[in-house]
Amino acid sequence: MITVTNLSKKYNSDPVLSIEHLDIPKGQSFGLVGNNGAGKTTFFSLLLDLIQPTTGFIKSKDIQVNESEDWKPFTSAYIDETFLIGYLTPEEYFYFIGELRGQNKADVDALLEQFADFFHDEILNQKKYLRDLSKGNQKKVGIVAALIGNPEVIILDEPFANLDPTTQIRLKQIIKNLAEQHGVTVLVSSHDLMHVTEVCERIVVLEKGVVIKDLATSAATLKELEMHFAG
Repeated sequence: MITVTNLSKKYNSDPVLSIEHLDIPKGQSFGLVGNNGAGKTTFFSLLLDLIQPTTGFIKSKDIQVNESEDWKPFTSAYIDETFLIGYLTPEEYFYFIGELRGQNKADVDALLEQFADFFHDEILNQKKYLRDLSKGNQKKVGIVAALIGNPEVIILDEPFANLDPTTQIRLKQIIKNLAEQHGVTVLVSSHDLMHVTEVCERIVVLEKGVVIKDLATSAATLKELEMHFAG
């Protein structure tokens, strides 16, 4: 599904990412962990063609992402609040994303109904602009918007941050269901080792832009990660 080949990114000759090879198969829930500056967001930015690689490339369904836009119809992401449009209400934003993804209002409404418990009556029909929502509620909007249009690849950067415990639990169910029941390739970065081991069947550890561990998640994975980051 996603293949990384000789990928690197440098800023002013300083390397921030260097991945020789990485394969992420279709339908895998893939976790990316590492300390600040490890290269997680850089990798996602390259995958979304937000920045250009210094060397190498990423292919998604055999499409090189920095040379074609044909990957965009089946890919969605929520990285941070810059993905939102602050002067829109949540409803306006959902319908805008739906239009971009070929979904009509009824399609979008049907999807939103599935996430009423995720929204906790704090998102819809509140007559608030996105810029006026809390960080947690902005994140809820961004995550659900990323599900519009039945994408095959979903990229979520720190999705659990700023969410209350009830919403975190629901989000873990959503991510598991996407991968296990619908064959969606879900890429998640997180500083929360417990959350990422609970939802991801595979976890890659980045350190200074380099892959140093590539783990199939098991009962021992959380302990292994904790020991690694404890030094």
